[in-house]
Amino acid sequence: MPKAVVVGAGIGGIATALRLRKKGYDVLVLEANSYPGGKLHAIHLDGYRFDLGPSLFTMPHLVEELFQLFNKDPKKHFPYTKKKRICTYFWEDNTQFTAHSDPAIFVSEVAATFNEETDTISSYLIKNKKKYDLTASLFLEKSLHKTSTYLSKETLSALLQIKKLHISKTLNEVNKHTFTNPKLVQLFNRYATYNGSSPYRTPGIMSMIPHLEMHYGTFFPKGGMDRIGKSLYELACSEGIEFNFNEKVLKIEVNKRKAIAVHTKKQPYSADLIVSNMDIYPTYTHLLKDQSPPKKALQQERSSSALIFYWGISQEFPQLDLHNILFSSNYKAEFKSIFEDKTLYNDPTVYINITSKEQASDAPKGHENWFVMINTPGNYEQDWEVLKQEAKKAIIAKINRILNVKLENLIQVEHVLDPPGIEKNTSSYRGALYGAASNSKFAAFLRHPNFSKRIKNLYFCGGSVHPGGGIPLCLLSAKIVADLTPNSHS
Repeated sequence: MPKAVVVGAGIGGIATALRLRKKGYDVLVLEANSYPGGKLHAIHLDGYRFDLGPSLFTMPHLVEELFQLFNKDPKKHFPYTKKKRICTYFWEDNTQFTAHSDPAIFVSEVAATFNEETDTISSYLIKNKKKYDLTASLFLEKSLHKTSTYLSKETLSALLQIKKLHISKTLNEVNKHTFTNPKLVQLFNRYATYNGSSPYRTPGIMSMIPHLEMHYGTFFPKGGMDRIGKSLYELACSEGIEFNFNEKVLKIEVNKRKAIAVHTKKQPYSADLIVSNMDIYPTYTHLLKDQSPPKKALQQERSSSALIFYWGISQEFPQLDLHNILFSSNYKAEFKSIFEDKTLYNDPTVYINITSKEQASDAPKGHENWFVMINTPGNYEQDWEVLKQEAKKAIIAKINRILNVKLENLIQVEHVLDPPGIEKNTSSYRGALYGAASNSKFAAFLRHPNFSKRIKNLYFCGGSVHPGGGIPLCLLSAKIVADLTPNSHS
């Protein structure tokens, strides 16, 4: 049986291991941390449970199909519930809006709250769906770096309708052209942050992201977000995939332009096929030091990072839901601070995720577990200790103003994760959450492919390569890798 070694047990690495196992490979996964899941990890502090990483779960069918590959009922191994409300939004002038998952209700409530025509909103959502339908098979499900992708009917269809994709306009330009209310423009501009980009620079094609959220819905996995990685890890173990934790990979050995082995402190592991789920930047700078790096891909602008405060709160807030956004009063200035000035804005947009709304056991009775996040630049050697203190003051002040509370008196427990911490824990270059940013119309094509053009038998998955960051795209990267690799009998 041919041997495959996967470097990293992030969600993309586990999914790739499963797909290679299905193709008949003997698979070993090597992981530097003591746990599977990568950014999908959790901690318990004084009766509170906090998901440390991604907090939004959509497109659950991509997880389910991994169980179905092995004829297992996903519902038995990975139960989850669908949310009726996507997110609750707050502005400083007391405007509040809850986005409903039912498109008809969403359209009517948007029209009423923001004084927009229902036809305008419906038309916008239909166009977003069209963008997704035209490009999903090209951008998300196949390698952008294989000629065969461009010879398909789907690609030709997309090219014939390229104007509809708004590649030459920014997301903000598309939204401003569509809506008259600046608050609604801001609400739809927010979706640029789903891949760590700026709405004032990312192309208008990104307006298909709200379609994904509304069409597929948003969900909560029973047990919390880290159950996504854990359940797939359990599936992998049951299918004979081997995991070595606390075993950091030091080098990928290449001989005659062919990847032949992976080295750790313990020993070398020879392989017929090697997949790196590690961020592409350290993969080349640490594991492939003696190989010529792909300069354009590595020089791409990095996505935003995050500063997250995990707070145990000694009160319940009925006006808050699982996902909540408290908007900045000057969105453009906030993104300028993040991407141009590489610092934090003094009035940041605050995201609050509260899983105890779905799972009461995540906090003591009468309390809530708050995951409080702001978007930040990556780690460029800023003074994060100073920035964290300033951010904490600004965040608490904003929450106090909007929710009319004295939050500082309610914080029982605190844990903090900053960009240097994210970089250290996950080997993500500069602590970028999504690898490269999508701040240009060519960004998708500049992302590193899922295979090496120079080194045979070397592949790449995860959020720093095609098709991008976030749970669904990491799972799709695994699918692309599996499609590119030879069957075990060949």
